Amino acid sequence: MTTLPSLADKQDKTEIMPSPPKPVIIFDLDGTLVDTAPDLIATLNHLLAMENCSPAPERPMRTMISLGARAMIIKGFELAKQPKTDVQLDQLTERFIAHYSDHIAVNSRPFPGVIKLLDQLSARGTPMGICTNKREDLSKQLLKCLHLDHYFSAIIGVDTLAVKKPHPEHITGTIEALGGSSAHAIMIGDSETDIKAAKAANIPVIALDFGYSLEPVANFHPDAIVSHYHDLLPLLDSFLKMTNS
Repeated sequence: MTTLPSLADKQDKTEIMPSPPKPVIIFDLDGTLVDTAPDLIATLNHLLAMENCSPAPERPMRTMISLGARAMIIKGFELAKQPKTDVQLDQLTERFIAHYSDHIAVNSRPFPGVIKLLDQLSARGTPMGICTNKREDLSKQLLKCLHLDHYFSAIIGVDTLAVKKPHPEHITGTIEALGGSSAHAIMIGDSETDIKAAKAANIPVIALDFGYSLEPVANFHPDAIVSHYHDLLPLLDSFLKMTNS
């Protein structure tokens, strides 16, 4: 005699079915979420003044930000025609970090449209994280000063893991910290480093064309490019549909 499954059995099977994974959004920080150039360049100019050098021109220095403080210092003193030794650069980098930490959010501000987008994603319950080549402590300090820290469940800095962007494990480590899956993740950044890291991690990457890239971001072939945050949510929705298909 064949026994048909009861309604309760069917309900039990339905209840134990896993829910679809939530998509996670990974953001770069400097040049992507926050325009940090004013305070970073001001700190560099403070060091230059201490060495009796002229201030660094803003435009070339903005493109150095994604490479880190040491690269900014090297470029700044090269432009001042006072190149430094490795030992001097070590000392200058320490002084840079100390000064910058004390002046981290004097003129740094979120880019237009950032808060609205973060509010929209937060209202949906979308897990969001930061993957940045900025130090973790400075990243957390900046986000707290700008009242942005509560949006992010993971803040992964250059010193959080054993690797940094463009290594893919910097991205995948952020995804894991969010409890997400690489199959359902998207990266948003503004530089070659962000794009290379996302591609190596095999996740889609949306590039912002107003950040601190050394070259036009189109040269690095991201999956999409946007010029303003108000264009980002519809684009994210289209990518999320693809990752869930």
